[in-house]
Amino acid sequence: MAIRNWRQNKLAVVEDEDEACDVEEESLLQVAKNNVTEDFGSDVSLKGTDSLLVVDEMDEEDITEEPSVMDTTLDESIFKAYDIRGIVGKSLTEDAVYAIGMALGSEARAQGETKIVVARDGRNSGPALLARLSDGLRAAGVDVISIGMVPTPVLYFAAQTIGSGSGVMVTGSHNPPDYNGLKMVIAGTTLASEQIQDLLQRIKEKRFESGKGRVREQDVIPQYIKRITGDVMLLKKLKVVIDCGNGAAGAVAPQLMNELGCDVVELFCEVDGNFPNHHPDPSRPENLQDLIAAVKEQQADIGLAFDGDGDRIGVVTNEGTIIWPDRTMMLYAMDILSRNPGAEIIYDVKCSRNLAKVIREHGGVATMWKTGHSFIKRKLKESGAQLAGEMSGHIFFKERWYGFDDGMYS
Repeated sequence: MAIRNWRQNKLAVVEDEDEACDVEEESLLQVAKNNVTEDFGSDVSLKGTDSLLVVDEMDEEDITEEPSVMDTTLDESIFKAYDIRGIVGKSLTEDAVYAIGMALGSEARAQGETKIVVARDGRNSGPALLARLSDGLRAAGVDVISIGMVPTPVLYFAAQTIGSGSGVMVTGSHNPPDYNGLKMVIAGTTLASEQIQDLLQRIKEKRFESGKGRVREQDVIPQYIKRITGDVMLLKKLKVVIDCGNGAAGAVAPQLMNELGCDVVELFCEVDGNFPNHHPDPSRPENLQDLIAAVKEQQADIGLAFDGDGDRIGVVTNEGTIIWPDRTMMLYAMDILSRNPGAEIIYDVKCSRNLAKVIREHGGVATMWKTGHSFIKRKLKESGAQLAGEMSGHIFFKERWYGFDDGMYS
């Protein structure tokens, strides 16, 4: 298959009501922070030929003189079922993110973890929130590997390959510009439901570890691209229109497709946290109209659209037709079952019953599960299934990949 057979993969996404949030009609709150993590002063040293930034020590005052963690009043509404999410500067503040960082670091240490990979998407509030997250993690005694501005799947990849399975992504996903949030993985488990509520309880009870964690920066995009190009081979050169909606996928997807040998037409691939062209949510047909027009105009083979953090994908055919994700899941399932007879395939409750029929007809085990990327990932890990997918456009490959949702790999 080419990118799991790009010529056949015809996928589109619909709105995931469980992930959707109530959008308040308020103006964008710009976070007036410099795009700097912190002033390391004389404690900074560059080590190794790759010149990764390493902080050997934190000043004592950097840890102890943080009254905000004790005094912060948290808006509990930000602790959602799948992630942490809110309006920046209102429900989601920098002090809240610092406290959450301390709670995450403390929980990681309780599970024997000593380092966490962190990253952010392209939202304007990302640099300041990532800095406070890193501060909180380090104050809890956890070492931080910062990989900068990347799509969420790259963070998951880094957590698996250069970390110990732990990572935190600062992302607002497909939500409006004034939103941001956190997607969290500790020791290979995506936090959801009770684990997220446990973080809130830990903050309320001030059950924090303390320490002097270090931080270093690393670029993992080349490694991510190399891993995919080493796994995927195109059957023929394809002309592909890519609409990144000015989201973080623009930092990776065009380069990835070029290195796979595609003729790439870029549409809104410049990362811009204001999302000036259209909302980065490919589940809404109105957000795919520019892509459809470009595919027809360019006479492309296929059009791909990504959400704000690149973990969901929308696809249109060469004729500009939007195809539902459960139809694409049928193609994926048939391909995987041809190599893995009897494999289990997981799908969410919103998918068509025809998907289960196709899975069974090809010798697979069809398992319906509740909607939510965190729930699906957990079930995938527990069951040993080879593939999972949602009608929202999250696709999870376990065969030859890592089991996380990745719009670019899909």
